[in-house]
Amino acid sequence: MYLDFINLTTVSAALTLIGTAGIIVLAKPLDKVIMFVLLQGGFIGMIVAAKYLDVAMAAAIFDPITTVILLIGIIKLNEVRKKNRESQEEGNLA
Repeated sequence: MYLDFINLTTVSAALTLIGTAGIIVLAKPLDKVIMFVLLQGGFIGMIVAAKYLDVAMAAAIFDPITTVILLIGIIKLNEVRKKNRESQEEGNLA
């Protein structure tokens, strides 16, 4: 009776909602990346539940690529912030 509610669509929707809420609530960029991966997993699950398997295959191929690009962007952003802090500290010392 209660197990009828647990299917691919509801689990995928729950993953998508958890990922979305985590991206909004969490402050650290790497925590946001983890939540983004949950969001992607739920999104692919919903596409599969709708039986668009060709679109799900394309999304499954492109999702890891976007995650790597997002991680590279976070690393570069942290480097720029670190350089700006160091230059400001040098400016305050002079």
